[in-house]
Amino acid sequence: MNLLLIAPYENLLETAYLVKNDLNIEFKIEYGNLKDGLEIAKKYKEKGIDVIISRGGTYQLIKENVDIPVVEIKVSPYDILRQFKGLVKNNKKICVAGYKNVIYGCELIGEVFNINIIKTEFCEEEDIPEQIKQAIKSGAEIIIGDAVAINYASNFGIENRLITSGKEAIANAVNEAIRLIEEIKKEKAKTEEIRTILDFIHDGVIAVDKKGKITIYNKMAEKIFRKPSEEVLGKNIEFLIPDTKLYQVMNEKKSQLDALQEIGEIKIATNRVPIIVENEVIGAVATFQEVNTLMKAELKIRKQLLEKGHLAFYRFNDIVHKSEKMSKCIEIAKKYSQLDSTILIFGESGTGKEIFAQSIHNESKRKNGPFVAINCAALPENLLESELFGYAEGAFTGAKKGGKVGLFELAHNGTIFLDEISEMPLSLQSKLLRVMQEKKVMRLGDDKLIPINIRIICATNRDLLKEVNNGNFRQDLFYRINILPLFIPPLRERKEDIIPLAEYFLKKYSKLIGKNILGFTHSAVDYLLSLDYPGNVRELEGIIERACAVCEGKYIDMEDLIFKYFEINQNKIKSQELSIEEQEKNLISKALTESKGNITLAAKLLGIHRTTLWRKIKKYNIDIMTS
Repeated sequence: MNLLLIAPYENLLETAYLVKNDLNIEFKIEYGNLKDGLEIAKKYKEKGIDVIISRGGTYQLIKENVDIPVVEIKVSPYDILRQFKGLVKNNKKICVAGYKNVIYGCELIGEVFNINIIKTEFCEEEDIPEQIKQAIKSGAEIIIGDAVAINYASNFGIENRLITSGKEAIANAVNEAIRLIEEIKKEKAKTEEIRTILDFIHDGVIAVDKKGKITIYNKMAEKIFRKPSEEVLGKNIEFLIPDTKLYQVMNEKKSQLDALQEIGEIKIATNRVPIIVENEVIGAVATFQEVNTLMKAELKIRKQLLEKGHLAFYRFNDIVHKSEKMSKCIEIAKKYSQLDSTILIFGESGTGKEIFAQSIHNESKRKNGPFVAINCAALPENLLESELFGYAEGAFTGAKKGGKVGLFELAHNGTIFLDEISEMPLSLQSKLLRVMQEKKVMRLGDDKLIPINIRIICATNRDLLKEVNNGNFRQDLFYRINILPLFIPPLRERKEDIIPLAEYFLKKYSKLIGKNILGFTHSAVDYLLSLDYPGNVRELEGIIERACAVCEGKYIDMEDLIFKYFEINQNKIKSQELSIEEQEKNLISKALTESKGNITLAAKLLGIHRTTLWRKIKKYNIDIMTS
């Protein structure tokens, strides 16, 4: 045991050795009274002693001057009473002298035995000789007391008796010290564990007591504030943060979260929380990170998500508009983003349904989670099922080893966007309904249900109620996804958005191809405003991209805008005698011929999305190679 007993008198020293043998416990024993004992305690503290045992004034002195746990060999009224043997019927005046912890309870002995006792309580060692003198002047004939009182009484030649401690008292003190050492070891282990955790987290942590003294200051705090803990611990918080809000947090008993703060040239994001025990504030703790570090971390995470394709990068501010219709639509979408219910976005092809879905995600509480998008019309039924739900190893021929995580699982704690939901086969619609009801997903070929926490946003360019009536869409699923409907108006109903959008695309594509195109001529503006845009914003974007490619001047003219687009529309004009479907099929075939089977280019010529083009090719059974 890393334990030291300091005996203030020789008899206690001898008894301590006897107790040591009886208990069969190894601990150190030294002799030293008052200041001598204090010096011994200081010396052993430097050696790393855990606990000190002593008695009387020596115990008191060590406790007050050495920062180390001290256990007292307690003196009871019975120990004092033993020294009154043979004095009860003696009429001599008795003085009981010593430190309070030694002579406590002596008055009771005087009352019980009707003895005239002079009580002399010591506080400072320098005052003891004078106190003994005063006791003698008051008529004391015998002094009963602790070691220091007896020493001075002997010097004055007065009869004296030492209040001693027996083996039981010493053994009790040793056992108490052993228990204390065990607790200290446990506390050290716990403190070291907490220290390790605090030093390895990415947040800086500072804790203060109720007076504002810094009690915790971790490695990250050292790095951010550029001051070592030796300079900071034990100092008032103002030493580190002159305009600290921690006092306000303690006074108001309220947390302050996500606060921005400037410390010199450093900008930090701070959380401040009061420490409350049994409704009493005993301090406060602040956690913080440098804003630059947070931004870098967010950028890294977003980059990783982007590499996986599970990131929403559009926000409501990115939606270019001027019309009141779009402003109201965005306002409704922002309100929806604060809820967690399923959203169904209605809008024609090219109106920007996915941009709205991404913006809603980035405005929601799930913004730090993944955004997973899939076009239900882009994949055949078997592939769509495995993409959405994943599959177990060996689920089918060609299933990769270890299986595959489905998009619903990848979207956990985030958002999944199901574009063109109307194209989802009926068999998968029932599976989707079950996922929404149970909030669990089962991989193909597996029998385990995996809990998921997702927000679903769907989009369609069709009249879903009509699809329900035609038997192409489940009625129960329709009512399940149509909780928060959002209608995006087509571009022809918000003409005031055409020119702001055109200018946005002009800036984007002229920069992309390295041209310095300044704007549009009046005739180009008039022409852009005259079109109906069946392909909506996507069609307008295609028109401006092509115009930027062919424009040779500083301004885009009408001639630049009608290139190719006019040719295809002329074909539409010549084909009025054909049915709508025949006209559409002919337009697609002509675009595929002109693009030599290039789906992306053909989609741009038609002003529609490539997935929409694929769906129509499949619908009309068009052979790409012969077109």
